[in-house]
Amino acid sequence: MGTVLLTLGLAAAVAIAGTVVVRTIRELIESRLGSVEERFDRRLSEVHEGFDRRLEGLDGRLLSSQQTAGQTATQIVDRLSKLDGTAAQMLQKAADLGRLEQALRPPKARGGVGEMLLANLLRDMLPTDAYRLQYTFRSGERVDAVIRVDKLLPVDAKFPLDNFERLANAEGDDERELHEKAFGRDVKGHIDAIASKYIRPAEGTFDFAFMYLPSEAVYYELVCGKTGNLSAYAHGKRVIAVSPGTLHAYLLMVTQGLRALQIERHAQEVMAFCAQIGKDFDRFRGDFEVVGKHIANAQTKYSEADRRLERLGTSLERATEWEPEAVEAADAQELPRALDAA
Repeated sequence: MGTVLLTLGLAAAVAIAGTVVVRTIRELIESRLGSVEERFDRRLSEVHEGFDRRLEGLDGRLLSSQQTAGQTATQIVDRLSKLDGTAAQMLQKAADLGRLEQALRPPKARGGVGEMLLANLLRDMLPTDAYRLQYTFRSGERVDAVIRVDKLLPVDAKFPLDNFERLANAEGDDERELHEKAFGRDVKGHIDAIASKYIRPAEGTFDFAFMYLPSEAVYYELVCGKTGNLSAYAHGKRVIAVSPGTLHAYLLMVTQGLRALQIERHAQEVMAFCAQIGKDFDRFRGDFEVVGKHIANAQTKYSEADRRLERLGTSLERATEWEPEAVEAADAQELPRALDAA
C-alpha cells in the first residue's frame, strides 16, 4: 500500500515536473519564435525598402531611357526628313545634269562651254594684261586664248565627248576597240588643226600650243588610254594636251615667270634711276667744287681786305693821336704817302 502511494506520488511529481518543463520549453520556443519573427519582419522590411529603392531607380532609368529614346527618335525623324530633302536635291541635280548632257550634245555647245571654262580659269589665275581671249591671227584664224609670256602661247579648248562616251559605255572588247579608234581620230583631228592654225612663230607665238580639255576623264584617256599613243602624237605636233588641273599648274609657273619679268623690269628701272642719280651727283659735285673755289677766292680776298683794313685802322689811330701844332712840315708831307701805302 505504501509502495503504491509512493509510486503514485512519484508519478504525480513527474507529471507536474513534465508540465512545468513543457511550459518552460513552450515559453522558450515562443520567445525564440517571437525574436525570430521580429528579425524576420525587420529583415523583410529592409528587403522591401531596398526593393522599393531599386524599383524607384529602375523607374528613373526607364524614364530617362524613354526620354532619350524619344529624343533619338525625334532626331532620326529630323535627319530622315533632311535626307529626304537631300535626296530630292540630288534628284533635281541629276535632272539638271541630264539636261546639261542633252545641251552638250551639239559640238558647238560643248565648244562654248570649254571656252567659258578656259576663260574663267585664265581670269582667276592671271592678270588682265597677261592674256587675251579670241585672238585673231593675220590669216583670219581665231584661237580661244593666248597667254603673253615674252611671246604668245596659244590655248585652244577642245571637247571630244561623243566617241569618248561611247568608249566609256562600251560593253565588249570589239565595241570598245571600235570606239577607241573613232576617239583617236577625233583627237588627232583637233591636234592637227591646232598645229596648223595657231603655231605661228612668225607672228610672235611659241613653237608649241596648248590643247585644253575641260574633262579630266577625257584627258586621262588621251594620256593613259589605249588609243594609239595620242600623247606622243600630240608632242610630235608640238601640241601639249592640258586638263583643268594641269593647266592650273602651268599657269602657276607662268605667274611666277611674270613676277620674275616684273622684277627684272623693275630692276632695270632702278638701275637706270641710279645711273641718272650718279650723273646728277657728278653735276652737283662739279657745281659744288666751283662754289668751293669761289668761296676760297672770297676767303682770300676777305683776308687781304681784312689786313688792309687793320693797317688802315692803325694808321687812322696814329693820325688822330698827332698834335696839329707839333706836326712839322716834313711830317705833314709824309702823311699822304703813309695813307697811300696803307
